[in-house]
Amino acid sequence: MKKKIFLLSALCLLEVQWSMAQAPKWVDKAKRAVFSVITYGENDKILNTGNGFFVTEDGVALSDCSLFEGAQRAVVVNSEGVQMPVVSIMGANDMYDVIKFRVGISTKKVPALHPATAAPAVGANVYILPYSTQKDRSYTAGQVKAADEFSGKYHYYTLNLRLKDKMVSCPVMTEEGQVFALAQKSSGADTATICYAVDADFAMEQNVSAFSFSDMTLKNIGIKKALPDTEEQALVFLFMASSQVTPEKYEELLDDFIAEYPNSADGYVRRATNRIYRSKDDASMDKVVADMDKALSVAQKKDDVYYNRAKLIYNYMLGNPEKPYKDWSYDKAVDEIRKAIAVQELPVYVQTEGDILFAKQDYAAALACYEKVNQSDIASAATFFSAAKTKELMKAPAEEVLALMDSCVVRFTEPYTEEAAPYLLERAQARMNANQARAAMLDYDAYYKAVNGKVNDVFYYYREQAALKAKQFQRALNDMEKAIELSPKDLTYRAELAVVNIRVGRNEEALKVLQDALAIDSKYAEAYRLMGIAQLQMKKKQEACQSFAKAKELGDPNVDGLIEKHCK
Repeated sequence: MKKKIFLLSALCLLEVQWSMAQAPKWVDKAKRAVFSVITYGENDKILNTGNGFFVTEDGVALSDCSLFEGAQRAVVVNSEGVQMPVVSIMGANDMYDVIKFRVGISTKKVPALHPATAAPAVGANVYILPYSTQKDRSYTAGQVKAADEFSGKYHYYTLNLRLKDKMVSCPVMTEEGQVFALAQKSSGADTATICYAVDADFAMEQNVSAFSFSDMTLKNIGIKKALPDTEEQALVFLFMASSQVTPEKYEELLDDFIAEYPNSADGYVRRATNRIYRSKDDASMDKVVADMDKALSVAQKKDDVYYNRAKLIYNYMLGNPEKPYKDWSYDKAVDEIRKAIAVQELPVYVQTEGDILFAKQDYAAALACYEKVNQSDIASAATFFSAAKTKELMKAPAEEVLALMDSCVVRFTEPYTEEAAPYLLERAQARMNANQARAAMLDYDAYYKAVNGKVNDVFYYYREQAALKAKQFQRALNDMEKAIELSPKDLTYRAELAVVNIRVGRNEEALKVLQDALAIDSKYAEAYRLMGIAQLQMKKKQEACQSFAKAKELGDPNVDGLIEKHCK
């Protein structure tokens, strides 16, 4: 037994010595590009460990995607034991289990492997370089057994080579010392003599596109994503990111964009917009102003920056009317938007000027802007609605307001959808103000259909008002009963139902409704006044006067005339 152990040890030693002796000259240098990867999940606990390698001297690297699944941060440890953070994910593919990322390097450049200029042929000698902090020349040698093509130009390799422990995602090299593949996990039965590798060029082609925020592979990685390769795609990416990441992470992306495209005004405008919603003091607001000033200095379209600055000031004033920032005011917002209009009188700029003037309560000037917009190619339901509300506040005749609301609603087609619903409600009210109660009911009915019957008690109350004015009493009764059903403790609804019952001579029913109201609140004065009116109609004058007296006792200001007329 001792002789067998000795013989095996000797053979192993000879194998290592042969490997050291036959090692290609490039191994020492190439192995310095290989590193260990440590990923961390929630609560900064170690999630996975694995390998990877640099493919560019400025820190771009490759590894296996599964290593990063669920990771919130990651670090690499190079061959000298130096730890460096993974700063961004540049692309990933979970089907072939590859990921490309950028490392924040601690030197001007790092050792990197050169990609193979041509795919190795079947039978060619290849080498896997493991990660090591030791100054050895160990590697595992083998041959290409098969190369299966995928996606038209890449290869998935089968290697006559045993994949040893902790070699997943280590580089697979040609005889010339160029990387052509990443070693992958072996799932087949014969793992003692073969392993698999995926084309390094395929891994290098992974990237972040404008729509990568819908990519579930990338979503499952909490590490910041790199920007797409072009400014146009990067701007779309930022737009997608703005609603899917925290404001803090979004600002990091904006910082990256500005670093990449320092002469793009869009980056500064977007960062200013993000910062203004997070600002807490003048110091943070100063950064907003600095970003907008920088945007103006680099912008080719100055009017666009003036427009955005006007909107920022306007929105800030709407949200902070009691706490203005330095010289910011509606007047300053007007000055900014007029600078934009002076460069180019776009309808959207004029609309914004109208909105700011409306906020200033300069309704005549605001209306002039809205009327100009309504003659432009951006006229819409919203712009006609703005004009209608302005006229309403100017105390214009109800017919003029209604005409604008008609222009608003006509921009929708029947059957109406939820988009039209708010405008139908507004026109219903405009029709009520113009004494068109029956037409108002049509709008209320159209609104009900547009929202598929998803209405509340207030809707039924307003439709009842239209029905009552249109003398459609049964509909008025039905709507008030529905309002009470949805809000049973609202005494106003019960009083209104009693009024409708009294109007149609259902005095006994009115008294019952009012008694139910008093059961909820025994001090509800209006209920006693309405009971008195019902009792008068029932020729119960003494009881009516008692009810009026109780209403007066409880402070009803509207009962004195009734007492004067009927109880003296």
